[in-house]
Amino acid sequence: MSDALPLCPECSSEHAYEMGALLVCPMCGHEWAPGDDEVDASGEPGARVVTDSVGNVLADGDTVTVIKDLKVKGASGSVKVGTKVRGIRLIDGVGDHDLDGKVEGFGQLQLKSAFVKKA
Repeated sequence: MSDALPLCPECSSEHAYEMGALLVCPMCGHEWAPGDDEVDASGEPGARVVTDSVGNVLADGDTVTVIKDLKVKGASGSVKVGTKVRGIRLIDGVGDHDLDGKVEGFGQLQLKSAFVKKA
């Protein structure tokens, strides 16, 4: 059978069924999208890997450096090259923004990982 559904990643039950775009396990109630059960390099199923501008893998709590001047909407200035952002968090932000961190002089900002380098 080529269209057999995968086992539940939580309880390994074989009774999963499709509900719209999700798969649902009636035994434990877990819902997941097909393909979320793939394991990445960190060993966590479905974990998203965020890399900086040179390909280094970023994690929560890392310190990064801004690699180009960034204009900030609603602010009079811009974040300058070389500004360090300490204690970043990986998020699913607005648009392509996937980092959240406190920038000196600006406060809490969301940044794109393409414009930072791991310090």
